[in-house]
Amino acid sequence: MNSVLNISAYRFVGIADPAALRGRLAQRAAALGLLGTILIAGEGINLFLAGAPGAVAAFLEDLRADARFAGLEAKESRSRRQPFRKLLVKVKREIIRMNHPAIQPAAGRAPALDAATLKRWLDQGYDDEGRPVAMVDTRNAFEVDHGTFEGALDWRLHKFSEFPAALQAHAGELAGKAVVSFCTGGIRCEKAALLMRETGLDHVWQLDGGILKYFETAGAAHFRGHCFVFDERELLDATLAPAHGDQDSGSGGL
Repeated sequence: MNSVLNISAYRFVGIADPAALRGRLAQRAAALGLLGTILIAGEGINLFLAGAPGAVAAFLEDLRADARFAGLEAKESRSRRQPFRKLLVKVKREIIRMNHPAIQPAAGRAPALDAATLKRWLDQGYDDEGRPVAMVDTRNAFEVDHGTFEGALDWRLHKFSEFPAALQAHAGELAGKAVVSFCTGGIRCEKAALLMRETGLDHVWQLDGGILKYFETAGAAHFRGHCFVFDERELLDATLAPAHGDQDSGSGGL
């Protein structure tokens, strides 16, 4: 029986009191018996949690009662056992580190492309205005090695903070194309899309919800391999089941 509920969620929003919020969320998550990671920064929140369904629901209800997180969307899935070993609640400089202060997602998102539209574009080989599609994988090289979209650009990043320099070196590859940035769950590709637009690229989208949301909607179409996630499941197939064949299933990632 899949008795554990897994959630992943993020929200770019200004947080003036990261330390105070950390204390409150750490106390509430621990009281509910949840395990996983919560990252808090001045730019927003990023979380991956798992536990009893009622406990997870109670945590999300409390979080959404804060006006800053009202309407926060969480990806949900079930598993038979807990994929996390402990609870970590940390204050960070950025919830996903880019080292490019001018990029402020809380001030406005880059256009988001839903999975069904991306699949259609990849099926036909161009966007709705006839531009060729360039898929930009914003994940680390070791993640890409486990699986990615067919023909995706892979700039061999060792960490996400290398993305700005990689973009500067490879921007010419993107000229005149419909550019779609993607990552595991949406957070990295959101920042990446904003940076690409800042550099002057006119036709840039982020894949809404990342690879995991794409799997939910389009399955394995145009994707080869598995999706790496940062918990004990490690690799998920297009059904969001662990690729190594154990009994867990779910979604989580950056």
